[in-house]
Amino acid sequence: MRTIHAAPASFMVPPAPHIVSSTPTPRGALPAKAPPGAAATIQSHARFPLPLRMDRRRRCATAASSSADATVASVEHAKRDVLIALSQIIDPDFGTDIVSCGFIKDLEISEALEEVSFRVELTTPACPVKDMFEEKANEVVIALPWVKKVNVTMSAQPAQPIYAGELPEGLQKISNIIAVSSCKGGVGKSTVAVNLAYTLAGMGARVGIFDADVFGPSLPTMVSPQNRLLVVNPENKSILPTEYLGVKLVSFGFAGQGRAIMRGPMVSGVINQLLTTTDWGELDYLVIDMPPGTGDIHLTLCQVAPLTAAVIVTTPQKLAFIDVAKGVRMFSKLKVPCVAVVENMCYFDAEEKRYYPFGQGSGAQVVQQFGIPNLFELPIRPTLSASGDTGIPEVVADPQGDVAKTFQNLGVCVVQQCAKIRQQVSTAVSYDRSIRAIRVKVPDSDEEFLLHPATVRRNDRSAQSVDEWTGEQKVQYGDIPEDIEPEEIRPMGNYAVSITWPDGFSQIAPYDQLDMLERLVDVPRPATPAVVS
Repeated sequence: MRTIHAAPASFMVPPAPHIVSSTPTPRGALPAKAPPGAAATIQSHARFPLPLRMDRRRRCATAASSSADATVASVEHAKRDVLIALSQIIDPDFGTDIVSCGFIKDLEISEALEEVSFRVELTTPACPVKDMFEEKANEVVIALPWVKKVNVTMSAQPAQPIYAGELPEGLQKISNIIAVSSCKGGVGKSTVAVNLAYTLAGMGARVGIFDADVFGPSLPTMVSPQNRLLVVNPENKSILPTEYLGVKLVSFGFAGQGRAIMRGPMVSGVINQLLTTTDWGELDYLVIDMPPGTGDIHLTLCQVAPLTAAVIVTTPQKLAFIDVAKGVRMFSKLKVPCVAVVENMCYFDAEEKRYYPFGQGSGAQVVQQFGIPNLFELPIRPTLSASGDTGIPEVVADPQGDVAKTFQNLGVCVVQQCAKIRQQVSTAVSYDRSIRAIRVKVPDSDEEFLLHPATVRRNDRSAQSVDEWTGEQKVQYGDIPEDIEPEEIRPMGNYAVSITWPDGFSQIAPYDQLDMLERLVDVPRPATPAVVS
């Protein structure tokens, strides 16, 4: 009998399989018509099975690991395919694809590479093209050859102000604040404010209305909330707004005192208290019905509330235009962009003809003279006037009527313009570490320029850097190191940014000042920024 000497396990190589029959052979038994030496091989396997088992396990584990790596690589490749497909969808407001805008969230792909799920996070729930986005997203992804199912979820960014400063607690969860103003009484400003608010609510947004007219509040007449009195939260002393059809409402008329008889400084204090101590919660849009004029109340509101934009209301008469022009100039000085003009009581239709009893051109004149991009005309309608007296807004009473369609167009305009403004402001000033320069692109300008961080810091004009009485420079050139870098840059409304420096100094840098610096130093573009003394 032959003696079999087992080789070390590290040198053992399993023999090539020899298949003779499809019938399984018991372990240790010779298959029929086995070749010579097969018995020795089988005995060896039966006597030393452990190393072989371990080797097989190692090979199986290696194969499984390779398979897992391949699966991960395949999923990552599939995600790239999905993002490339979605980048075909362009946001009409920003002019950029929705992937670059950062709208695609929670992208998941099944291991079988058949099912794709993701969320499209828009800037506002009232986005007028959200249905188009959802339809196109399904269309471009399902067109990929390996995709069998697509799950698209539509959502919106949390409500948050673009203003970076210390806001009152009641305003910290409001994304956009819209002022509806005319600076002229009796032109239908409150009608426009209320119907615009309910139009935005109908588009899916969370909306509030603040009636800023203490002397003659209109909101209690124009809406019909079940609870007509404001309530104070006993725990934190905040004002709880009343509601009507899902829109939050605050007016001095709901304070139980009717119309006020008080002097200007007291009025400003009341307005400030009503606006800032109200617990508005999360709102996408707060519509402020501004009182007539351009006085203390308007300045208080513009200083306390970071207004995103303004809608101007006028009538065809020349007298209305004169007052409206004052209001537009006021908003321009306060860096609040006017995004639309509403010309109320323009015309009426009769006998298949359109009549303009008060003339034409006042609204168009505002648009042309001040460069406001959008004009909307409202007709003389008994129902529109009556809705202000019945407590049911016209867009609620007749949502399919011509007036409601005009307000729908106005609502789309406001949503789009606010989104553009927020996008411009959020990206207006940034720090590029690769070239150690501050990039500046002022809103409403297509030109970008570069500034050296030390130049910006040395040209601070606040009281900490410049003596308010003498104008003497407190911070000298050598006090600021040449290699200083900003720690954080945040927008402050539509007019400035807040820059935090390593020494703890927080600098408010208005866009006008940054633009002036660019003109002074004449920084070449896109070369490395220059430094001025």
